[in-house]
Amino acid sequence: MRPWLGVLFLAACADPLTPHEGEQYPGGATTNVFLFGAQAFTQPAANLSSDRRAPFFGGNAFFNQAWVTAPSSTTARDGLGPLFNAAACSTCHFRDGRSAPPDEGGTLTEVLVRLSIGNDADGAPIPEPIYGGQLQPFATAGAAPEARPEVRWETVEGSYADGTAYALRRPVLTLVDPAYGAFAPNLRTGVRAAPHLIGLGLLEAIAASQLEAWADPDDLDGDGIRGEVQILADGSIGRFGWKAEQPTVRHQTAGAFHGDMGLTSSLFPEAPCTESQTVCREAPSGGDPEVDDPMLERVTFYAMTLAPPARREVAESDVLRGRELFARFGCASCHVPSVTTGELEGFPELSNQRIWPHTDLLLHDLGPELAEDHAVHRASGSEWRTPPLWGLGFLPQVNGHLSLLHDGRARGFAEAILWHGGEAEASREAFRTADAAERAELVRYLESL
Repeated sequence: MRPWLGVLFLAACADPLTPHEGEQYPGGATTNVFLFGAQAFTQPAANLSSDRRAPFFGGNAFFNQAWVTAPSSTTARDGLGPLFNAAACSTCHFRDGRSAPPDEGGTLTEVLVRLSIGNDADGAPIPEPIYGGQLQPFATAGAAPEARPEVRWETVEGSYADGTAYALRRPVLTLVDPAYGAFAPNLRTGVRAAPHLIGLGLLEAIAASQLEAWADPDDLDGDGIRGEVQILADGSIGRFGWKAEQPTVRHQTAGAFHGDMGLTSSLFPEAPCTESQTVCREAPSGGDPEVDDPMLERVTFYAMTLAPPARREVAESDVLRGRELFARFGCASCHVPSVTTGELEGFPELSNQRIWPHTDLLLHDLGPELAEDHAVHRASGSEWRTPPLWGLGFLPQVNGHLSLLHDGRARGFAEAILWHGGEAEASREAFRTADAAERAELVRYLESL
């Protein structure tokens, strides 16, 4: 058992129905305590000074405005595509929230598809030769969209130990009408829902030494949890993205500009066009780069300082019982409730904060049911970075859904838990075999985050 988990159990046994100090403020002093409901994810860190709020709102403007085709009189925002997934960051992160696949199946419009044909010597995905590393289903005038990603749902039936039946859904992806030729026969794909954006800077502020201390790739303590730090080709630690493929919020932001919108930056200076896509390669540029460093810094600052909202009903008895079940079932082994951030240069507001993100940012094998064939560096197809849980209870108000997991297949917390396998199989089974009252209490805890 990890030492911190033992402390958590001791605290629970000593006073199980009392909130832990500070847990109602998931982002520490950055926590949004002013605006909830549909705007719960849109607020700046509460401890930002007035002069530091100007770049936040400047970044917010660029985040929400749509880009246009080059050349244009709107020179600050031209250069879109010509192949793209979205014209604005907020298309997939509406109100800084999370995207979802269509419930009835159909075309994926806010959920993207990664493409690869294997991995190079450093573990990086090798892009599909014609279509690149990400499918782009939209195009500006004069270019053809790459293909249409269609999803249908397969039903997976099961039952709890008390006999109560449940039905999960598994996505089946089809890429329809490829415009530039047939896909490679060894094509690998990965479906990705866009996560909510709160607290990203706080996650970057967690010390690398802390991630390494949590990691146990050889399961030396014998608890069945083998969290592994993602190491990228340049030796940096990955902590953002479903496979932890980006090291910083700045890289994640520039990568989204590049892959989702077809925009170049100092981090991604080459247009995302393959040799087969002549129209894409010959399209007019919106600048060199199209997203200049000042703009990239403003949008990065905005993403870094979005505040986690304060928790609701933290002292309710069923929520507190759910918190103890979260620890007892082993969920807290990967979704580590709390940590103190380190010093993050340029961001005193995010430094030395006691936060409650419920993540270890490590890669964990979740078993064959959640596996795909798209691997990224150290992350195999079945390994996923532990997503933070803070704020997820607000998703129905912010985005009108509670679509969870990397591809949005889970329609709520119970379904998300039931899909877990591999290192999380014991936790899943603890939940599946619990009585209905305990299952409801655990869900209530998650809804309160």
